[in-house]
Amino acid sequence: MTYLKLLLTAVFWGGTFIAGKWISADVDPYSAAFLRFLIASFFLIFVTLKLEGRLPGISFGKLLIIIVLGLTGIFSYNLFFFSGLGHIQANRASLIIACNPIFISLCSVIFFRERLNSMKIIGLSLSVTGALIVISKGNLFKIFESGIGKGELLIFGCVISWVIYSILGKKAMNDLSPIVSVCYSSIAGTVLLFFPALNKGVFTNLLTYSLVDWASLFYLGFFGTVLGFFWYYEGIKKIGPLKAGIFINFVPISAIVMSFFILNEPLSLSLLTGAALVIAGVYLTNTAQSRPRPGSPIER
Repeated sequence: MTYLKLLLTAVFWGGTFIAGKWISADVDPYSAAFLRFLIASFFLIFVTLKLEGRLPGISFGKLLIIIVLGLTGIFSYNLFFFSGLGHIQANRASLIIACNPIFISLCSVIFFRERLNSMKIIGLSLSVTGALIVISKGNLFKIFESGIGKGELLIFGCVISWVIYSILGKKAMNDLSPIVSVCYSSIAGTVLLFFPALNKGVFTNLLTYSLVDWASLFYLGFFGTVLGFFWYYEGIKKIGPLKAGIFINFVPISAIVMSFFILNEPLSLSLLTGAALVIAGVYLTNTAQSRPRPGSPIER
């Protein structure tokens, strides 16, 4: 059952690109992000109470970290996410975001003195090459001639936001459990999104949203955020982070398959080639073992 839940989690996360693509046509990025995490925060509070028995208190210093987590992992990530999906296909976006572990690994080398072995270096090289093939649509020289498109740049903003969120999350989880960190950062991000969404008329526009828009928002908030996170960390607890982390490789695969059947997005040779390289690279990077230097932080 654990492996089935992890596979479904990958499918849920892949589906967020489909739901985000649908919403981007009718709902502005601020309102979409606010409503998504308003729904997510509501359920996360109940999940946290169920698992922790209470909502733990936090110090002022920890509160500042939580706010920054909300600013990066919730506020900026989702603005880039919904804005980017308004310009590029969901399958291409999923492959760019699939490079998150690669950049997190690079930052771990810089900030946590983690060593890169040969397999990780190969994995990093494969994923970066695959991402460049996807971004350039198979013509790497196109990047130097015309630059990177607006949609690709916006989605790459998701990667930067998530890397910062992940690095800071290590510090937050020194004292807080993963579910508490996500719950509090989700609440912080929702609060930060409130006034920009209000300025965009989020409450006056509620009645104009279609049934598909509302279904997509609920999917993003509950399945893509709460249930996906809960099952993922449940899997980590039962089979370990290494085995559970491998299932993340199925996220871009599920996104590509669903975007083909649901959104009728084409499967080009450059997309499939880039997907194979990105997934292989992420797999090698996640599974390659490296020995941390004495005194360096080790991820739980």
